[in-house]
Amino acid sequence: MRQRLTARLNRRTVQPLALASAAAVVLAACSAGGTADSGSDLSADGGKNGGPSAIVIQPGADSAKVPVNRKVMVRAQGGALASVEVSSPGPGKLSGTWSEDKSVWTSTTPLAPGATYTVKAVGESSGGSTANKTTSFTTEPAKNSFVGEYYPDKGSKVGVAMPVSITFNKPIHDKAAVERKLKVTASPAVVGAWSWMKDRDGKDRIDYRPEKYWKPGTDVTLRMDLAGVDAGGGVYGTQQRVVNFTIGDAVTSTVDVKKKTMTVAKNGETLRTLKVSTGKEGFETWNGTMVVLSKVPTIRMNSDTVGIFGPEAYDLGAVKWDVQLTPSGTYAHAAPWNEGKFGVVNGSHGCIGMSTSDAKWFYDQVHLGDPVTVVNSVDTVATNNGYGDWNVDWAAWKQGSALD
Repeated sequence: MRQRLTARLNRRTVQPLALASAAAVVLAACSAGGTADSGSDLSADGGKNGGPSAIVIQPGADSAKVPVNRKVMVRAQGGALASVEVSSPGPGKLSGTWSEDKSVWTSTTPLAPGATYTVKAVGESSGGSTANKTTSFTTEPAKNSFVGEYYPDKGSKVGVAMPVSITFNKPIHDKAAVERKLKVTASPAVVGAWSWMKDRDGKDRIDYRPEKYWKPGTDVTLRMDLAGVDAGGGVYGTQQRVVNFTIGDAVTSTVDVKKKTMTVAKNGETLRTLKVSTGKEGFETWNGTMVVLSKVPTIRMNSDTVGIFGPEAYDLGAVKWDVQLTPSGTYAHAAPWNEGKFGVVNGSHGCIGMSTSDAKWFYDQVHLGDPVTVVNSVDTVATNNGYGDWNVDWAAWKQGSALD
């Protein structure tokens, strides 16, 4: 029976961890308005030995409310830089590039909003002497920021059909800018693509899936380098996150509505074929591939939550061995009240019902991310109703990317 999602997916709203990146190099010893540091002596002899006479850093020491699109600039006047490090406790270290003569270091990506950065620079003279300079600055707070709920969780083991999915709390107008800062890598490597959609609440969501199911044992890494990224309209990202997860066994299930059976296989070998009862006329079970979203030993199912009233209404207080397939309320579960219908007639309100013993066995076999494919039914499950990603052919899926 279809039932509104009773518990939200186990996504995790990432705390602002900022983007590892930075900006460009100071080409002058000072700047207007007093924002640039006037420099400091680099060597004890003031550069008489031919070494650098000063290190200049911008933004200047103790600068506040520095725009996130500002470049960090470091230059050794009259000499070379031995090392430059720009870091913040939350965002981490910034990356940058060097000039050919190593006199200038330039950051390469935006700053994170609301962060305090420390700049440490070491200069080196031709005679081998060194001198240090350390400054700090604070970026402007995020007036309007966005974050993404991501799934699956870091360190989790999921099924072969689990996409990488990120739902954003603010509208993403510049989808290309955001997508450029999202990267998925896998070992072994896969052919995959991002695709944008609206989730069931109307929020912007982007999913990544391979062309075919992940192979068991694949290690997957998601990088979210979103700190400082302008999503359009001055809405900036605040996150930098690395999420690793692993793909488990290939547990696949096929429900044949006409035959009223569900065949469960593991790594290509059929384990069991169960007798089931699916949605009756007017309440047909969704066709297509759904993905296991959650498992709950016992749940209450009340038809009011899905708009079913009158003669078809129901209120079941202790439904056992519930495997959730869609947020709209599709479950595979024990349905002892329909015991005479399993393998004989479809009599549910859209769920996949089976005996209590079979439901317990199925519950123990499947995990988050395992695919359940329904055939010979009517309407195909929507892409955003859980993870209906696999019902979109590969060519159409790639067209959902914001990048060429």
